[in-house]
Amino acid sequence: MNLLILGASGSIGKQTLDVIRKHKNIFTLTSFSVGERVEVVDELIKEFKNVKHICLKNENDYLSFKDKYKDINFYFGDLGLIKLIEESSFDMAVNALVGFVGLVPSVKILKLNKTLALANKESLVVGGQIINHLLAEGFGQLYPIDSEHVAISKCLGVDNQNVEKILITASGGAFRHLNREQLKEVTKEDALNHPTWKMGNKITIDSASMMNKCFEIIEAYYLFNYSFDDIEVILHDESHVHGGVKYKDGYYRLDISKPDMRDAIEYALFKKQIDYSTYIAYNLNQTGEYHFHTFDMKRYPLVKWAKVVIEHQGTYGAVLNASNEVAVNAFLNDEISFLEIEKVIDEMMHRHINTKNPTLEHIIEVDKLIRIETISYINNLRRNKN
Repeated sequence: MNLLILGASGSIGKQTLDVIRKHKNIFTLTSFSVGERVEVVDELIKEFKNVKHICLKNENDYLSFKDKYKDINFYFGDLGLIKLIEESSFDMAVNALVGFVGLVPSVKILKLNKTLALANKESLVVGGQIINHLLAEGFGQLYPIDSEHVAISKCLGVDNQNVEKILITASGGAFRHLNREQLKEVTKEDALNHPTWKMGNKITIDSASMMNKCFEIIEAYYLFNYSFDDIEVILHDESHVHGGVKYKDGYYRLDISKPDMRDAIEYALFKKQIDYSTYIAYNLNQTGEYHFHTFDMKRYPLVKWAKVVIEHQGTYGAVLNASNEVAVNAFLNDEISFLEIEKVIDEMMHRHINTKNPTLEHIIEVDKLIRIETISYINNLRRNKN
């Protein structure tokens, strides 16, 4: 199977490469994209001899590599990602891009009737209606890579009858032992110190704010067609139970493994056709070495927006994502405090007048406008503090 990786130098991209190395007789890397970490390009070209198409983020890097490797097709920027998808020879694309930039490539991959292995949360958060419409019309296939959604998929694959809740576990992020008052003084260095996972900066901050769980609830709705009220988040210290299902007769089916994304990636790349085990529990408190806690919406208030996006859909997902991306970036640049991430997102969501059934073009326009509005709001916050 020929593979395209979007975001080959990131955490998911690197682990996807490990899976390819493990199954060299099955998977062939033919094309990839990278962002700022262009130092990996030479290594990947040397190792994966079938690579013929590469997209880079910056034009200067594009010009440099284009001259260096005459027999490889190079592209750059957002438009380059689309050309990469159009001109590459691949059967499945792993979308491991971070942020809104992943949406248009996801749509393009499906429109070309290819298989999409999706790690880019924003594709469904922002464009879930569009993507599900394409799938319903028979365009392509989609397999999630998020460990939580792979866990749910595995459990539903064994038994999807009499389901009471689908379960998403959450580590609680770097601040899981802090109360709201203590959060006022935390720094970005504190936030980036995740207790169990090693991820990129943006997703690690999203884990601390619990925006990643907000996104995962929205994704679960689009992937599995369960309502907000049928999706439950449970805090879990060890990050070994990735998710599962609670049935109406009271027992749980769980997916349990170490906090490593390679198993989830394998499950997606093999299109679910892989041996796996799920585990039965009759009481989460009787699982021995694993510890669970009730999720508190007051402690993690951003998760409330999942209900709004799921129940109203439209352009709310675009607003939620754009305001979050800008706010997280501002926090990482020491422009706002950690709790002000929530304040910024709440303000943008409350201001927004939703548009039902938006086109992809309209979503792109909303994304641009909300980023401008969010930057303006953050600048006002900073002026008022000085």
